Parts: sequence; structure tokens; C-alpha cells
Amino acid sequence: MAKKKEVNEEPQDSVLDAIKLLAKERGIDEEELIKAVEEGIVTAYRREFSGGIIETVGAEIDRETGEIYVYQLKEVVDEVEDPTNEVSLEEAQAADPDVELGDSLEYGLDVKDLGRLAATAAKSAISQKVRSAEHKRISEEFSGKIGELTTGTIVRKDARNVYVDIGHAEAVLPRNGQMRGESYDTNRTMKFLVLRVEEHNDRPSITISRTDPKLVEKLFELEIPEIKSGEVIIKGITREPGSRSKVAVWSRDENIDAKGSCVGPRGQRVQTIMNELGGEKIDIIDWNEDPALFISEALQPAKAVRVDIEITTKEDGHQERYAKVIVPDQQFNLAIGRSGQNVRLAAHLTGYKIDIKRESDDASEATRSVIDKFTVAEEETPDEGDQGEA
Repeated sequence: MAKKKEVNEEPQDSVLDAIKLLAKERGIDEEELIKAVEEGIVTAYRREFSGGIIETVGAEIDRETGEIYVYQLKEVVDEVEDPTNEVSLEEAQAADPDVELGDSLEYGLDVKDLGRLAATAAKSAISQKVRSAEHKRISEEFSGKIGELTTGTIVRKDARNVYVDIGHAEAVLPRNGQMRGESYDTNRTMKFLVLRVEEHNDRPSITISRTDPKLVEKLFELEIPEIKSGEVIIKGITREPGSRSKVAVWSRDENIDAKGSCVGPRGQRVQTIMNELGGEKIDIIDWNEDPALFISEALQPAKAVRVDIEITTKEDGHQERYAKVIVPDQQFNLAIGRSGQNVRLAAHLTGYKIDIKRESDDASEATRSVIDKFTVAEEETPDEGDQGEA
């Protein structure tokens, strides 16, 4: 039990006023900040005045007047061995008859230049508390925004990373989150996807991306009311950042055209998204539960003549899905796409390995197959002479 002696010090209203003002400006809990300053005063006192020999020092700031109390706690003992930190029972009871062995008696410390000490401690404590509170606020704020859009302004860049001001925090855009061919000039503002929030050197580190497929999804939610409301659903996205994306959409309401909603009047909605992505092309696909129809849609702008589906199950239970797609000869290159991009994205979107065939090649194969069947049939049919001998 601590027994407190009265201590009179000059009011330090300026310290309390500064604490209250800073707490309000930075959104920090006032009581937490006052306690941090009290701890700072104790640390400063032990370092500058006691040389560390006083074991128990405390400080209090009056919440009403701003008056600062600095005190030492001495343990009440039967026999004093350390006069600096102990007091005899007889002496303690002379000050307070109710004191018992094992109690602690509080002695006010006459601190010279307390105002300077308090100001130094307050400055250090406030600075540390502000950093800690801001780091906590940033972590909490952006941990709740993982997978969401944020708008930021390019601050600087180095050989690997781009650093972005995203509002009260700086985020890192690593090389694998940067789109090929996109410029990240200082002061340029653009949208990013918040990927993760981690602690690095006791500071929150926010990682953002311009390449994640979910960035496209979030831009669609932002620009297309039917998706934001849930009337139109994105069923799948595949993307080669900076070049091309394919987005499969489906409408809950048969009266709402999913693809038309995403394209918008005169293509304005999808064009806005493409502009945000630096001109990245976006194919909007009507999702269909029929895989053949879905694959046919996914290969747009090419038009499929026929889609043959084959699903095989291996011994381990894993399914392999194949699709042979027949397209008009003049659309073969369109279906494949430059460097195979169109068919590659369609395969990723649908989950099928896709083999594109020209219509003429398929007809030739069909003809050869028929001829081969007749040839085999003729070889297996015995001639009349053989029949006679039998």
C-alpha cells in the first residue's frame, strides 16, 4: 500500500495543453498520451538526477491543473539496509500511523528545473507515442482494406520499387506489382489494389499492386452499378497485365444484360476501366454453365463453328479437360491471338485445354476418316473366289 505525501509544484499547464491539442490533432487517446509523458518524466529523472540509484520513481500529471508530481516510493522495513530506497517502520509511522511493514511510502522529490525536464520528457514521449499510434492506426486501417482499391500518388522510385502516398501512409509497389510498359512518374495519381500489411522494422509496410487480377474486379465494381449491387456477378477473370484481360460475367436477373451492363452506353464503362489500366484491352464474356458455349464465348472476338468437349479422369482422380474448337479458316489466327494470347487466356478462364482447328482441316480429317473406314471395310470383305473355295 502506498502512502502519499503532499507535494507542491508549479502548475505545468502548457504541457497538459500541448498534450490535449496533439491528442486531438493526431487522433490519439488523450489518457494514453498523458501516461506516456509521465513515463517519460520518470525515465528522464532517473537518468539525469538519480543516477539510477533510486529504484522506484513515479510521476503524475494532474488531469485538471496540469500540475506535475514526481515522487519516490520507499519500502517500509524493520531494519534499513538501503536508506535510498527503504524507510524504517518507526520513521514511517511517524509520518503515517497506519503504515505497516511491507508497505510503500511515497516521498515527493524536489526536482530542480522540473519544467525543462517535463518538456524534454514530454517531447520524447509524445514523439514516440505519435509514431506508435500512427503505425497502429495505419495497420488497422489498411488491414481492413486488403483486397480493396486505394488511390495513391507516386512519391519516388528506385531500381526495384515504386513508393506511393496513399493517404496518411506510404505504400510499396514492388517490381512484380508493376505493369510492363507503364510509367510511374512522380506526382502521378492512379488506383492500386492493397495486397497485404506487414510489420517491417517495427513499422507497418503496405504492399500494393497494379498487376493482380482482383484489381480489374474492383475497378468493375467501382464503375458498374449492376456489379456493385450484386445484380451482375463476375464469374471469372484472367489477365496478362498491361496487355489483355478476359472477364466472365453473369446476370442474376434474366432482364439484365450482363455484358451490356459492363460495356455501358457506347462502351463508356469498360473504356473507363481500360483507361485506368493504361489501355489494357478487356474482353467481356457471357458466362455459361454449358462448357462448350462458355469456351466459344471465351474465344471472342473469334467465332467458333463447333466445340467438342472431352473429359478424362486419371487413376488419381484428377480430371483433365480438353476442348477441340473448330473455327472458320479466316478466323484461325484471330482465335489463336498474337503469340497465342487469345487461346491462352480462354484456356485459363474456362479451365480447359483448348485445341484450335481450321474448318477446312477438320473437313479434311473427316474425309480421311471416312475413306479410312471404307478402306478397312474393303480389306476385311472376302472376294467371290474366296467364297467359292470356302
